[in-house]
Amino acid sequence: MTVADMNRLEKAARVSMGEFQDPEASAEPLSPPHHGLQWGIVLAAAATILIIAVFQLA
Repeated sequence: MTVADMNRLEKAARVSMGEFQDPEASAEPLSPPHHGLQWGIVLAAAATILIIAVFQLA
């Protein structure tokens, strides 16, 4: 999903909830998503699976 798609979805959600604002008037820079925790979880899961596989083969 591109940033433009996310902006369109956010605008549609605001319109549907009655909180429509002019995007030009209150434009805030988007903060970058924090993927550090997700990567940590993925790496921990992969390490666990690898350790289990090694012990199964040994």
